[in-house]
Amino acid sequence: MEFSRCSGVLLHITSLPGPYGIGDLGQSAYEFADFLAGAGQKLWQVLPLSPTGYGDSPYQGFSAFAGNPLCVDLEALRARGLLSTADLAGASALPQDQVGYGPVITFRLAVLRRAAEKFFQQASPAERLALDAFCRDNASWLDDYALFMACKEVHNGEVWTRWERGIRQRQPVALKEWAARLARELEIFKYWQFEFFQQWHKLKTYCHERGIRIMGDIPIYVAHDSADVWAHSDLFQLDVQGNPAVVAGVPPDYFSATGQLWGNPIYRWEVMADLGYGWWIDRFRAALDLFDVVRLDHFRGFEAYWEIPANAPTAAHGRWVKAPGASLFRALQTALGELPVVAENLGVVTPEVEALRKEFGFPGMSLLQFAFGYDPQGPSFRPHNYARELAAYTGGHDNDTTVGWWTSSGVGDSTRTAEEVRKERAFTRAYLGFENEAINWVFIRALFASVASIAVVPLQDVLGLGSEARMNLPGTIKGNWTWRYSRGALTEEIRDRLHALTRIYDR
Repeated sequence: MEFSRCSGVLLHITSLPGPYGIGDLGQSAYEFADFLAGAGQKLWQVLPLSPTGYGDSPYQGFSAFAGNPLCVDLEALRARGLLSTADLAGASALPQDQVGYGPVITFRLAVLRRAAEKFFQQASPAERLALDAFCRDNASWLDDYALFMACKEVHNGEVWTRWERGIRQRQPVALKEWAARLARELEIFKYWQFEFFQQWHKLKTYCHERGIRIMGDIPIYVAHDSADVWAHSDLFQLDVQGNPAVVAGVPPDYFSATGQLWGNPIYRWEVMADLGYGWWIDRFRAALDLFDVVRLDHFRGFEAYWEIPANAPTAAHGRWVKAPGASLFRALQTALGELPVVAENLGVVTPEVEALRKEFGFPGMSLLQFAFGYDPQGPSFRPHNYARELAAYTGGHDNDTTVGWWTSSGVGDSTRTAEEVRKERAFTRAYLGFENEAINWVFIRALFASVASIAVVPLQDVLGLGSEARMNLPGTIKGNWTWRYSRGALTEEIRDRLHALTRIYDR
């Protein structure tokens, strides 16, 4: 698919400011859309919107189809009489400069439960019909998700492989008994999804009215502790207890000398193929309802994936295994038509991976932070080697901010040595031809000036923030995904500066 020349900003919903502990779909989201429009941007990129599980990572969600109820706008519920001012009073104890997931989850879920109870008490016939229609239209995933979450709650958050045998194995009698026993809880979990999707589509419409498309993320894998794996265990490589037999990751790379051990279960691709890739078709259809453009995470894994024994201590003990490649994307195109996909083709990229990407016309990705080191792939990340069909970034959600990358030692968050960092910075100056300009704006200008059809900048780089604003450090499980920008950070000066570059370079 061809993409017109444009630029945009990467900002996850949870990073928006606001009074209730975590970014949500409320006023700040609309103010950010206005900022984008005022700066001439045409894309807003977000991370996966799934309910977060292990490590609070959006890439380890409880469902590949559900939305994160923590992002529901509580002010909208108060405006409709579903919450009172007293219900929201506890928010004053929540940290405002970053997401404190523990207290946020406790506060928000309790408040959302009160809103659900109020909804069921006072909903109009039209509102009940709308909820019923949503539940009916999304029953293929919503029923399993609601039962999974309700059962998980009863089992004190335990992974599903530790539940009682009948419900763990999804025995038909047990499914009926648990659904009847937890009927009220199922209604509540379904209502939360109803509110999330109502609010999301309202925000999406607002963005469209201002010429902004939303790019979202499809992670290649799903979490083991998810409704997806519990409900479709036949599609995953599991042992007799339901635990992963092999897990996903990547071999040693820029971020880690031992690779990245993600721990997600790996698909039984041959079973998926026999079923016509129905699960993937449903997943893509759901994503294309949420987003205008999809960033397909770890595209490399659709050609061949790094398979690691479940008991391996690091990802270095894996092996490459062939994936379905073109047959999957042909099935998706047959079912859904042309796919508005950007392929995240970073990491170990082979000619076979690039041939697969080009066969389906998916633009690849490039990160400017990778352009100046001594990795053999470095030259491909330099703007003079860009292709037009490319999504170019200053950095991604796994990278340090550009200011942090430039000012920190660079040793400890990557496999670079101190000498390599020194040479990398010298080459950066020589290549980009600057002395004392702010590095984030030097990078943004180079990106916008390039021939790449899509240029995306994380908001941290627009704001010129350092490592304190980093979103994620691969290989770690604590302290990630917590960054939020402060209200008032989106100044007119920054907006106008970004807009000026957008005009100059025809984006």
